[in-house]
Amino acid sequence: METVPTLTTTRFTMRPLQPGDEHVLFKSYSDPDLMRYWSRGPFDNVNDLRSWLFDRGWGGRTWVAVPHAGGDPVLRVIASEAGREISEIGYMIVPGHERQGIARECLTALITHLFRVDGVHRIFGDVDPRNIPSNRLLEGLGFTREAHLRDAMKTHLGWCDTWLWGLLEDEWSL
Repeated sequence: METVPTLTTTRFTMRPLQPGDEHVLFKSYSDPDLMRYWSRGPFDNVNDLRSWLFDRGWGGRTWVAVPHAGGDPVLRVIASEAGREISEIGYMIVPGHERQGIARECLTALITHLFRVDGVHRIFGDVDPRNIPSNRLLEGLGFTREAHLRDAMKTHLGWCDTWLWGLLEDEWSL
């Protein structure tokens, strides 16, 4: 597993996941509305979430965004290798921090790091078409919607479509 370097933005330090973060992140991952478009349903208890978050076998890296002024994490972002020089990204906001530009700010730092430091050529995101805020975020970051896969995944809600969003290194201008 690759190391998780600390990244900084104007307002946040993006650091590796640490024991105890699961208690704050449980607010997100136990929320049926926030988990509606995930591949699994909400977590019922913090111990199951802890096991899932800290599972070293999943093959990706996790950062949590903490305000420079201190306090609890407000966002989790991930990057996983999906092929040679290809990464998939994901993100989950902590309730109460929506619509403040946090995800955009932190994903900008992550994407820049993946392209400029890690040498990634392509980044993609896999988003349920009904997840309007997430789709708007990727579009606003310059991603191109490349595919609409019908009944791409069976989840706790049944069969769900997905939109695949892609961004190439030479398209990144932020």
